Amino acid sequence: MKEIALGIDIGGTFTKFGFADEHGNTLAEDHIPTTGHPDVEEYIKTLYNAIENLRASLNHTFSLVGVGIGAPNANIYHGTIEHAVNLDWKGIVPFCELFKKYYNLPMVITNDANAAAIGEMVYGGAKNMQNFIMITLGTGLGSGIVINKQLVYGHTGFAGELGHTSVFHEGRVCGTGRKGCLEAYASATGIRRTIFEMMAESLEDSPLRQISFNDMTGEMITEAARKQDPIAVEAFRRTGQILGE
Repeated sequence: MKEIALGIDIGGTFTKFGFADEHGNTLAEDHIPTTGHPDVEEYIKTLYNAIENLRASLNHTFSLVGVGIGAPNANIYHGTIEHAVNLDWKGIVPFCELFKKYYNLPMVITNDANAAAIGEMVYGGAKNMQNFIMITLGTGLGSGIVINKQLVYGHTGFAGELGHTSVFHEGRVCGTGRKGCLEAYASATGIRRTIFEMMAESLEDSPLRQISFNDMTGEMITEAARKQDPIAVEAFRRTGQILGE
């Protein structure tokens, strides 16, 4: 019987999950919204049902041997998600403890960017690299730092986070309450804020003016930039410059 692992990526907007074999081949994948659930227990129940539906769609019989989870502010030492500003669940959430009620298997949770860094180190573009940084851009900004083939966790489990490094001392207020965090500029949320600042600064015509702040998505901005919308193009330029610096 072929052994497979379950991988889960919890993002601020969507949760993606899939089954993979030992060679890193994805056998099946799907997603659910991360938001819109009454509490974390209901979210986990919904996630479990979606995972089992996907599992039932596999054509072969597989043995599920472990679960790997990437999530914002996840603590690998404690199996928890702690004070994640981009998730609805506040405080310290004992995620692995709750999820093991459904899957009593070896289970690891870590910061989503750390998980991505491990994936690149084992199966991807960083296979032959001793030292590198993985940066993930989504609802927020995450980073995983690898030195001498070892992921940097620090004694708290939260070392290597660039998203909440202040890049502008008196800049935008971040979800953490700090000012000028990199994530407040270089992320889907950040570029949306840049778009609205630019529309206030100029009279340049743009279809994006017809979209409210809450309805605007990163995909909309990307599509506008592909069509050479001047505001969207400039927003990407500014975002890229800040991230590069």
